[in-house]
Amino acid sequence: MTDFLIDPLLLQSTEAPILLATSRRQAGVRHTERHSHGRGQLLGTLRGVVSIRTDQSRWLIPPVNAVWLPPHVEHDFISHGSFQGWSVYVAEEACDALPGAPRVIRLSGLLNEAVARAAGWDDKPLSPAEINIARVILDEIAAAPEEDLELPMPRDARLRRIAQAIAEGGAERRRMPEWAAWAGIAPRSLSRRFTEETGLTFSAWRRRVMLLRSLEMLAEGNPVTTVALDLGYETVSAFIEAFQAQFGTTPGRYFK
Repeated sequence: MTDFLIDPLLLQSTEAPILLATSRRQAGVRHTERHSHGRGQLLGTLRGVVSIRTDQSRWLIPPVNAVWLPPHVEHDFISHGSFQGWSVYVAEEACDALPGAPRVIRLSGLLNEAVARAAGWDDKPLSPAEINIARVILDEIAAAPEEDLELPMPRDARLRRIAQAIAEGGAERRRMPEWAAWAGIAPRSLSRRFTEETGLTFSAWRRRVMLLRSLEMLAEGNPVTTVALDLGYETVSAFIEAFQAQFGTTPGRYFK
């Protein structure tokens, strides 16, 4: 049975406050099976990283980011290691001004503080002061720029099989022709359809897998050198250059 962060009946209630927030700490891995709800959800982690998956994409979320899921988007969730995180649920009628598709945002200090305050509320009607804080949270979600931490998944069953194997294997060294033979698709078809269905070339998609995996390893406290070599980069400087091109900063500065 799925252990939700908040009572599903409360999420469905029309009498619940416009914004609900909660935080949770647990020693083991946290896994929530595929589900959806009528409220929008902003989910973040205080430590380590978490993975969010929908039918179309995957996101790996470190503590400096959060993922926004509009109402009714089916998703599942798993933490990498013990879970320390939080979630904000926004009533559907208040989501019109918020992003209409899932996205990852960079957390501001103001949003962090407002969410921490809201996580201490109960499910009673909000006071005027609490309504002001809720408005701050909604404004920050709406204004936050999107960060490119998405891993789009192909629709074709053969391509999806390849994508899932790469995403789960991390540093798999097979070349594209070998992947094509493994999945039963011509290499040229694999290359063309992968770009059509994900918006990324096969090599760019694999590179993004590695860089997202590097976030997970860095969040676990691994040194930059260890991460670079474990992911197959020939030099540490090559890894740092690729990381900076993707995330706009160096590995050492990202979590600061």
